[in-house]
Amino acid sequence: MTTAPRRRTVLATALAVTPAVAGCSVPEPRRTSPTVDPAPGKPIASARTRRSLLLQVAAHPDDDLYFMNPDTQRLLDSGIPLVSVYVTAGEHTGRNRIDGMPETPPDRAAYSSARHQGLRQSYAEALGLPKFTPWRREVLTLPGGRRAEVDTLTHGGRRTELVFLNLPMHTTRRYMAVPALWHDRALELRTHLPAGSPLTRSDTYDYDQLVGVLVGLLRRHRPTVVHTLDPDPDIQTGDEATRKRDSEQPGYSDHGDHTAVACFTWAALSRWVSDAVRDGEPIPAFTTTAFRGYYNRHWPKNLPPRVLREKAARLVPYGGDPTWQCGNPSGCGDYGVGGDRPLTNRKGWVRSTHHRWPSAGPALAQEPDGSLTAYGVLGLRAVRWRETAPGVWSEPADLGGGPLAPALGSADLGDGRVLLFGVRFAALDGHGGPNRRELVLLEQRSPGGPFLAWRGLGNPERTDDRGRRVGAPVAVTAPDGRVHLFVRNADKGVSTRVRAADGAWGPWRALPGAAEIQDGLAVSLDATGAVHVHAAGRESVRHWVDGAERAESLPLSGSTVAAAGGALYYRPPASGELLGPEGDAGLDGYGGVVAARSSALGTVLLGTDAHGRVLVRAGGRPRTRTTGPSAVSAALHLGSRRATVVGLGADGHPWSWRP
Repeated sequence: MTTAPRRRTVLATALAVTPAVAGCSVPEPRRTSPTVDPAPGKPIASARTRRSLLLQVAAHPDDDLYFMNPDTQRLLDSGIPLVSVYVTAGEHTGRNRIDGMPETPPDRAAYSSARHQGLRQSYAEALGLPKFTPWRREVLTLPGGRRAEVDTLTHGGRRTELVFLNLPMHTTRRYMAVPALWHDRALELRTHLPAGSPLTRSDTYDYDQLVGVLVGLLRRHRPTVVHTLDPDPDIQTGDEATRKRDSEQPGYSDHGDHTAVACFTWAALSRWVSDAVRDGEPIPAFTTTAFRGYYNRHWPKNLPPRVLREKAARLVPYGGDPTWQCGNPSGCGDYGVGGDRPLTNRKGWVRSTHHRWPSAGPALAQEPDGSLTAYGVLGLRAVRWRETAPGVWSEPADLGGGPLAPALGSADLGDGRVLLFGVRFAALDGHGGPNRRELVLLEQRSPGGPFLAWRGLGNPERTDDRGRRVGAPVAVTAPDGRVHLFVRNADKGVSTRVRAADGAWGPWRALPGAAEIQDGLAVSLDATGAVHVHAAGRESVRHWVDGAERAESLPLSGSTVAAAGGALYYRPPASGELLGPEGDAGLDGYGGVVAARSSALGTVLLGTDAHGRVLVRAGGRPRTRTTGPSAVSAALHLGSRRATVVGLGADGHPWSWRP
């Protein structure tokens, strides 16, 4: 087979944005990216021998501020060091617009420099320092001899590094560079040099070289928490003129750079882990969170006023002001974002923070001896931790199955065995190769014992592009022994598949109802054994009972919802108040909530307060966990006499709290 000649620079006339950008479907790939071996039993790096570190990968300067906060700020506040990688230079059209002033001639090098200065101002304040605090700026040598600028600032034992790769953001109005790099097997891109950078020459990148650089950064820093953008944004049509003006890619609810950079990041994570498997090294132990992007514009807002003010405050120093004396001749921020604009912008991106796969807390099960077991995703693989004594957890045991999205669903069978459900990145090849997701199952062989081999459950969607939109799996076992599995589908509805009591699985089918819902389904059983599914919709919460949608008037929720015994718990849009069947549920805060019910304890609620701390309400007033490691995610288990919260820390190790 003849390979097309390689291009040394971007040829804007040869390529244009098409819906294939989001689907990553183009010519035959030059090679297949490695995937993680799904077989279990690999060694995993110990959480006790390494420091926690957050590494986030963004497409543009400000993606982290708009879409990953307040999660990033919460980890910074808890003392976790941060490495933030920006793939593009953010040069856009080269115009740093000043409200009320005439447009200046385009200067991409200056605009990129001003945005980088804005990030330094924002993260200086995030560390508790004056916004014009000087940073150490150096050149970092990357794999293959490429180079990046790395800016470092430390304060009070806390540390932040900003890494700028400086790939181009655009070449023409219609052509986007990084999405083309993802799907084109021959393309090379040349980096931009921001004004005033310590970098003195440009580099070129093709697909493999960008993945290799990201893998090199992962190996260098060995993060325990990774933040990425959304690799699989919702299919979105209608109001195309507005969406085009807002830079949404055709057919999907996000910027094309966000999607491509997220795909590159997940490919790099997969390669990092697969290289460790190949070389017989311990699996890197990290948790992963992917964040929705322009999705925020299309749904009810979910941040309460206090959290919103704190999040928007990080964008004010980033936006800067042309009157500031910051010491950077090219500009003191991205002026179109400064002042009150984050809160007055009609797009409303700052007013929500959504995870691509909600409900990513540990899945909990009780062993035959009464001890707890936690299941989660670590290093893109399923793992099991055992509680060896109250509050003492074992090292993780590898169950394989990767590369997995971070959310595991679970169901307990009547005989004490556990079923685990995940979403596998079945293919993430780039170069125009397959980009495929599938639902997978891990079934326990005996109570408390080993597991059978991983089994594929397919996908409710018929094409790879639509199949990428599936949500986090949730499941419940009904009194008759049937297991009901639910996922959000590409139409933003609910699909289900049912396992009979004898273990046979029925086909995928869509639940009735045309209204669109968000991911983060809540499933519960009522006293009669009926299966209830609740989901937050555009106009109201939607409710299905035993597969039939109920025609009832339900409220509008801004966040994901919770249910216990068929009862609904939700937060109104832009509110921290949690409401339940009898009004105020007494668990004010923000974000998702977990609800569980037992005859001994009644309904118990788990959530986070406005500071991101875990809190629980069981009967009386809520109790807040104020000591111990922070939680990346948490889950709730009800025993015969007390509730137990199991959190996953930023070090990838569980902790227990019995309030």
